Amino acid sequence: MEEQNPKTQLTTSTPPQSSAPSMASLDIKPRRNNYALACAMLASMTWILGGYDIAVMSGAQLFIKKDLKVTDTQIEILAGVINLYSLLGSLAGGRTSDWIGRRYTIVLAAAIFFAGALTMGLASGYAVLMVGRFVAGVGVGFSAVIAPVYTAELSPAASRGTLTSVPEVSANFGVLLGYVANFAFAKLPLRLGWRAMFLAGAVPPVFLAAAVLAMPESPRWLVMQGRLDDARRVLTRTTGGPDEAELRLQVRPSM
Repeated sequence: MEEQNPKTQLTTSTPPQSSAPSMASLDIKPRRNNYALACAMLASMTWILGGYDIAVMSGAQLFIKKDLKVTDTQIEILAGVINLYSLLGSLAGGRTSDWIGRRYTIVLAAAIFFAGALTMGLASGYAVLMVGRFVAGVGVGFSAVIAPVYTAELSPAASRGTLTSVPEVSANFGVLLGYVANFAFAKLPLRLGWRAMFLAGAVPPVFLAAAVLAMPESPRWLVMQGRLDDARRVLTRTTGGPDEAELRLQVRPSM
């Protein structure tokens, strides 16, 4: 048997250690961040308003037709045109959120919902009702854009999938509330019933706009504005901790 030549033995070198946090150094066990969850739920209230506006028309249109003496075709246009209006809102919502920030875009969406509900509830005729429907449709488009964006940018990696599903759940809850309003106000006098259904949708946006001011701004938008210290503070509070916050800041060119 031949002896091994000591000169042929391989030596191993230890790679230099990096002090920067890596994904492997983070705690990958999901931990619930109650603050991030509360922010996601609050932002998703815009989807509750959107679902409500879409669903409440299904019951209100029966009373609108009798009260305003409009045709079936006019009712069909009134109910279906919100999809076109929401498309316009979606196109404008993304650009607006980059301009004024995610948080103030949510406030703007709440203001649009408030104006739309008030206009429809106080409408004196079909034309004014259509104007209110247009305003509400734009609000639906804004909410469809801003709630998922804000939630995804704020959520910690361990629970981002769960939190980004909150807007979808909220939309279905808003649809349910719309049907509940149809049932609750159906027994009112003809002229008041359908108006109350719309005016009820003007109350939540007021509280939403006030509550959103207590929410933090999206860390991604803060990075886009060069406000790294503010982004670090938000990420430290809403993610898995300082390590994850630093890691996400290190990859900020892709944020």
